[in-house]
Amino acid sequence: MYKLNNGFARVPFTVAVVGCGGTGGFLAEGLCRILPPHATLFLVDHDRVEEQNLRRQNFTPQDVGLFKSEALAHNLARKSGQRVAYSTIPAAMTDFKWTSLVLGCVDNGLARRDIAEQVNHHWWVDAGNGDNYGQILIGNQSEWLLESFDQEDNTCLALPLPTIQMPTLLAQAPRTRSCAEAVATGDQGPTINQVMAAVMLEVVRRLIEGTCPWMQLYLDMEIGSLVPVLATPEAVEGVTGIKKRRLVSSKKGGAP
Repeated sequence: MYKLNNGFARVPFTVAVVGCGGTGGFLAEGLCRILPPHATLFLVDHDRVEEQNLRRQNFTPQDVGLFKSEALAHNLARKSGQRVAYSTIPAAMTDFKWTSLVLGCVDNGLARRDIAEQVNHHWWVDAGNGDNYGQILIGNQSEWLLESFDQEDNTCLALPLPTIQMPTLLAQAPRTRSCAEAVATGDQGPTINQVMAAVMLEVVRRLIEGTCPWMQLYLDMEIGSLVPVLATPEAVEGVTGIKKRRLVSSKKGGAP
């Protein structure tokens, strides 16, 4: 079984959470508990906390009116002692090229496009959800390496970006209603964001440890299932059409 390359975690690194609302806020809190001392957490969100966010998202009444990234960064740094940086400008204006791991918790194609245009060679883990279901996609390349899978080390060095794996993500329109309004009308389950954050956290933990075997995960809370798609040459070929012989190599030379 191939495991995703974790070379980034062997030196000081930065984890960026883009979108600090429903899923991102709970994910950020969990990250403060599992990130190693040489990691920095970086929160990105230009939206402000509204009163209607308090029941569903990871904020307090004292946070209303503050930028979500700012409020969350101060709260988490105070509680955990973890280094937490933040940005209150849009993702399109934020430089992600120096981050080692980008965690996308956004809900529209424009924000994902902004991430995709900057992220290359670093892992991008994208989370998206509906009412009681969701998916997590992992990738780091817009162009392919010939040695994406190392047979000797059973290591996966490269996967297509989430927006290549699922191009429809780029067409997703921004929400016209808040998460709280979606819950109130029954269009979104009240716990889906916490569940997505927990699954996302497990992906990050395994990525850092070098034990993550996944390319995709699909959650369905209606039937209680979590279905993985393993990072294999066959899975990449199914997504991109690129043949296995170009994706697998051996240090001894030659490709099957």
